[in-house]
Amino acid sequence: MGNLIKVLTRDIDNNGGNFFLDFENAQPSQSETDVWEKVNQVLTEAQVILEDLQSYKGAGEEIRQAIQNPSVEGVQEKAWSAVVPLVIKLKTFYEFSQKLETSLQCLLDVLTSSSSTPTQHLEQKQALARQFAHILHFTLRFDELKMTNPAIQNDFSYYRRTISRMRINNLSSEAGSEVNNELANRMSLFYASATPMLKTLSDATSKFVSDVPIENTTDCLSTMASVCKVMLDTPEYRSRFASEETVLFCLRVMVGVIILYDHVHPAGAFVKTSNIDMKGCIRVLKEQPPSSVEGLLNALRYTTKHLNDETTSKQIKNMLQQN
Repeated sequence: MGNLIKVLTRDIDNNGGNFFLDFENAQPSQSETDVWEKVNQVLTEAQVILEDLQSYKGAGEEIRQAIQNPSVEGVQEKAWSAVVPLVIKLKTFYEFSQKLETSLQCLLDVLTSSSSTPTQHLEQKQALARQFAHILHFTLRFDELKMTNPAIQNDFSYYRRTISRMRINNLSSEAGSEVNNELANRMSLFYASATPMLKTLSDATSKFVSDVPIENTTDCLSTMASVCKVMLDTPEYRSRFASEETVLFCLRVMVGVIILYDHVHPAGAFVKTSNIDMKGCIRVLKEQPPSSVEGLLNALRYTTKHLNDETTSKQIKNMLQQN
């Protein structure tokens, strides 16, 4: 373990993804350590962010009471006291997205440099490839949790409405001190997206490829998708995972790189000339227990850019149709 082991027995996809990447145990070499340590700090915080988001209950009842009793000061104060700490939490989530963006660009800098092929980069810098995978895993998990929690946008909308009312009525000179107006506007845009973290990563990757040859990045993404598919599709490699959780991790990473590729590559991931074996990837997803992959299939259905293009084959569209 700990090494990328080339699949020597067969050429599965003809696109460079024929090796095993140890997502569980890969450790940084000396040359990776600087970048690894910076990114590791962010990934450590990512765990806390997910826990906080998972336990986010919202102030729905307090807000309902406040709307129904607009002239009862005690009810208004109770709602405000409930919402302010939640908004501070939402501000932390938003600020974390910017740290994640910086980490992604650090990793892309190394993993897409012209000095080696994508396969060589993944082989020689496996600990950084593992961190890249963790960023994608976090992104999809964050967005899944956000999508199923309407309280987030409701709480923030109530906060902004209340701030506006306070300012108009000169009720408080400190109204909105938790989040200034410019930051509130940026947070509104962030949370308005169905998949805010994915949008952050897609925008960051698009910005990154505007300064470097785009194929360096798209080749890296397609190779990573292929690596995941090969590992999931090959019993002798899948059996190396110490935990079943790694299977879900691998599925999430595969979907994450497909979505990123689809947003960054001009023709997208679904076109015939794509370097990603989309039919194979969708098949692997559909072979898993439906309860564990429905969210990932929905991510391909609703957060990709090119699925509904005319260039996407009917077979792929049919494979992704909901039963």
